[in-house]
Amino acid sequence: MKAMILAAGRGERMRPLTDTTPKPLLMAGNEPLIGWHLRRLKAAGITEIVINHAWLGAKIEAALGNGAAYGVNIAYSPEGANGLETAGGIATALDLLGDAPFLVINGDVLTDINFQAACKQATQLGDNLAHIWLVANPEHNPQGDFGLLPNGRVQSDTQHAQSGTFSGVGVYQPALFANTPKHTAAKLALLLRQAMNDNRVSGEFHDGLWLDVGTPERLAQANELAKMGKLG
Repeated sequence: MKAMILAAGRGERMRPLTDTTPKPLLMAGNEPLIGWHLRRLKAAGITEIVINHAWLGAKIEAALGNGAAYGVNIAYSPEGANGLETAGGIATALDLLGDAPFLVINGDVLTDINFQAACKQATQLGDNLAHIWLVANPEHNPQGDFGLLPNGRVQSDTQHAQSGTFSGVGVYQPALFANTPKHTAAKLALLLRQAMNDNRVSGEFHDGLWLDVGTPERLAQANELAKMGKLG
């Protein structure tokens, strides 16, 4: 299975740090944020990786190269300075991702979601278009994003379902993006909600490590986790 790491965000809430450094290259301990993903993917046996980029993308390519330092093979999907949102970025990279289900990971989260289990989920999608991981709602998103039903189906609202926040990690069928034009900005949440309304999204809760590193305060938390040896 191939994996895509989303690394095209501008990181507005991280400024001024991200004025000169792309957010995926901000350090958490002795490793850039994106480096933790690369190490976990390699450990799970996933070595074919696509990375999209926009703001300061050339610095990401210069830092990571072809991925040899991490034991992986990296292909890049540049989007220009403004980026294409999540769904637009994935749709634009489909030629690099191939025809089989693939794993997508937000580049600005830290998590120990089991990527080997993700490989298994990719073989069990059936008619589903996606399988996503939810986490307990953090302080910055108390209402959550979606609802998980007892049968493992994810719905677009939280009525009569367990409310959860989308972790930024999911396995997707290429067909989910079939009607999303390449090189055009598009949001993933809209596609997921449409698929949920068709009962074609499954999911599960992850109760382990998960941190959305979206602010300087949460970057400080990431550094503390690294110091305590909890990132890998």
